[in-house]
Amino acid sequence: MSRGRDKFQKFKPVINCICKLYSLFPRSVQTKALIRHRKQTGNLGLVIRYALLKNLAKNVGDNVSVQPDVYLFNLQELSIENNVSIHPMTYIEAYGGIEIGNDVSIAHGTTIMAVTHDFDDISIPIKDQGITGQPIKLEDNVWVGAKATILGGCNIGAGAIIGAGAVVTKPVKKNTVVAGVSARVIEERV
Repeated sequence: MSRGRDKFQKFKPVINCICKLYSLFPRSVQTKALIRHRKQTGNLGLVIRYALLKNLAKNVGDNVSVQPDVYLFNLQELSIENNVSIHPMTYIEAYGGIEIGNDVSIAHGTTIMAVTHDFDDISIPIKDQGITGQPIKLEDNVWVGAKATILGGCNIGAGAIIGAGAVVTKPVKKNTVVAGVSARVIEERV
């Protein structure tokens, strides 16, 4: 049975031509095309999303599979290495910078947010106080389980596993498995 990376290598010259063809269009047109093809299924959808992502993101390696219904924002701050799969209904906001290493698998329904709202001034509505970017790094060989959430400022070490439904708010050491959610009072706004 042929793996995705084998298929990618076989068709890489064709895929590179498609990338070059899309690069002839302005960034705004490519962004609209990526949104338009967000739901495109099958190999055609994978190739179109890859080619557009290759032109729009900071860096995209080989054999990057972005499945249908993945929502990607601030692509100019997104860097993805080789052999990465991003599954449906994933939401990635790269405002503060996101680096995804080699051989990373991101399961469906995951949220990765490299941004947070400012909220220091209690006299101003939070929505009017602006936002701050917070970088995120997923090192090589990371597996992010379904419906996990990774918030800004987190570095996920190589070989780590993020359990399904986990909410990650702190760095994760390499070769560590983390799981669970624990909301608690962390401060009071005064």
